[in-house]
Amino acid sequence: MTSHTVLMILVMTFPMFIFAIAPALKIGDYLEERYSISETQKRIVMVSGTLVVSLSLSTFIQLY
Repeated sequence: MTSHTVLMILVMTFPMFIFAIAPALKIGDYLEERYSISETQKRIVMVSGTLVVSLSLSTFIQLY
């Protein structure tokens, strides 16, 4: 994997936020209902989930 590939993955992460927000919101809502997590923990889950899903999508698109 070259530095160009890594750079392209990171650049494509930002447009993937559009597709990653909805699943992260659903996961945060589910955890809040199921495990009674606090609002702060829910926000952390939503932000980290959005980052992970968008990075995964952009990596999949770039490498396959």
